[in-house]
Amino acid sequence: MLRQLSLFMVPLLLVGIPLYGVLKKQPVYELFVEGAAEGVQMALQILPYLLAMLVAISVFRASGAFQALAGLLTPLTDALGIPAAVLPLALMRSFSGSGALAMTADILQQEGPDSFTGLLASVLQGSTDTTFYILAVYFGAVGIKKYRYALTVGLAADAASFLSSFIICLLLFSG
Repeated sequence: MLRQLSLFMVPLLLVGIPLYGVLKKQPVYELFVEGAAEGVQMALQILPYLLAMLVAISVFRASGAFQALAGLLTPLTDALGIPAAVLPLALMRSFSGSGALAMTADILQQEGPDSFTGLLASVLQGSTDTTFYILAVYFGAVGIKKYRYALTVGLAADAASFLSSFIICLLLFSG
């Protein structure tokens, strides 16, 4: 029953929303075109921030700074018993969702989806956010230039999510 309902939800929305606008006597097509034009303007406004972030991520990874940071944190994670394979994922997640997803897929392929490392990677993937992407794209879109505190809070939230993911997985999935 639910499966059949879910198959019709998208077509129902695609028909229902314009139909609602017509019933409310709104110029549906004109409003759609106006919204699309605003979307293109927003995309053009965001593009420089997005490109700057992508270049910065590429430079960070190509310079070896990413691996150096992971190397600095390895003794701490080893002492806590955190699998070494998830540390690069935890660092990448703050920068790039698609990069982190690729790392998660690699971890699942190498370690297995039912391993503690695979489960931790999966929980971590769903628990953290792309802090630098948010700052670059969303803050750039609305013109916020002073984001020092947002960066601090975002990175603190990422660290808390990483540790919470580990603790939860340890409680639920170990021995």
